[in-house]
Amino acid sequence: MYSNFMEHGIEYAKQAVKEDDTGNYSKAFQLYMNALEYFQAQLKYEKNQQIEKTIRERCLGYLKRAEEIRAVLDNGGSVPASNGDASVAAQPKSSPKPKDGGGKDKEDPEKAKLKAGLDSVIIREKPNVKWSDVAGLENAKLALQEAVILPVKFPQFFTGKRKPWRAFLLYGPPGTGKSYLAKAVATEADSTFFSVSSSDLVSKWMGESEKLVSNLFQMARDSAPSIIFVDEIDSLCGQRGEGNESEASRRIKTELLVQMQGVGSDDHKVLVLAATNTPYALDQAIRRRFDKRIYIPLPDLKVHLGDTPHNLTESDFEKLAQKTEGFSGSDISVCVKDVLFEPVRKIQDAEYFMKSSDGMWVPCEPKQRGAVKTTLQELDAQDLASKVLLPPITRADFDKVLARQKPTVSKADLEVHERFTMEFGEEG
Repeated sequence: MYSNFMEHGIEYAKQAVKEDDTGNYSKAFQLYMNALEYFQAQLKYEKNQQIEKTIRERCLGYLKRAEEIRAVLDNGGSVPASNGDASVAAQPKSSPKPKDGGGKDKEDPEKAKLKAGLDSVIIREKPNVKWSDVAGLENAKLALQEAVILPVKFPQFFTGKRKPWRAFLLYGPPGTGKSYLAKAVATEADSTFFSVSSSDLVSKWMGESEKLVSNLFQMARDSAPSIIFVDEIDSLCGQRGEGNESEASRRIKTELLVQMQGVGSDDHKVLVLAATNTPYALDQAIRRRFDKRIYIPLPDLKVHLGDTPHNLTESDFEKLAQKTEGFSGSDISVCVKDVLFEPVRKIQDAEYFMKSSDGMWVPCEPKQRGAVKTTLQELDAQDLASKVLLPPITRADFDKVLARQKPTVSKADLEVHERFTMEFGEEG
């Protein structure tokens, strides 16, 4: 069936050029989009490198022309004529005119409405999540610092061929901290932060979804430097050609391809940050738009304890790591939070206390030297509660909590993400 993709793409491209030449720009835009869909489908199966190169060159030309037309249909304004690049032989030479004949300063009321709808996705107050709050993930944090912090603070570093990364895909099992890491980026970066989900960009009205995508990127460029964070991007950009794929879904994906093609130009300064739990579900063309694809794995239990007093050894942590295999970040967070309350429970249940060398009361066994039969409530009645010292966390505390908690990430899920990392990504 894929052998017909190329033929359909060429036919749609010819029709698009014809409509473009006659000034029917709305129809031309849709035909360009249809052509791009078929060309992208052909690329999935094409084995001949020369043909693949030709298709990619044509796609770049059609993407550029579609973006020019979209800009005019949305904003009103002039578009430069094609430069006659031989790699895009069918690319039209004419430039569409504004719909209303207005100038650039006159904003389309429809565009103003779409902007107002997207205004809510701009995070104007920083989430107050710092790099140090994100447990582990050193490689991911380093890569994001290179993309976000350094270009703003030290623009002189990024000249010539050295360009900052412009698109990141964070993937991994649910609950590993992908969204949390995005919040840290928003806090640390001196940039406008747009946080969107599929519901922000999907509209029931025909043609409005792709306009929302276009306006989102335009708003980000107007507010540059800026960051667009798309959570659960797989719900927007699943594999093309799936049986349940709608026309609206195809148009959204094509518009994202158009917009992300523009991200990375010197004058845009827009970083696209996306997260997904199912990287294999992403459309191949969308996936290739991300410069960096970083695996956010299940976290280390040790880093969640922080500086809380404990008497666990490295051997204990190794054995606990085996017990918590398959635990997500949120699983471990709940586990550690439960463990942190174990010393409090010991204090509350204790019937004997003794004084430590520094004069603090600590719970103890009845037969321990210096043991005094009393309770926390009795010590509080004597105004001695401030002198009660919580015991350190022990291995037994973890064993007790883990006996009643199970992981939420299956081994099969982990294998999928590890295989994707070997093929397309890198470790966080």
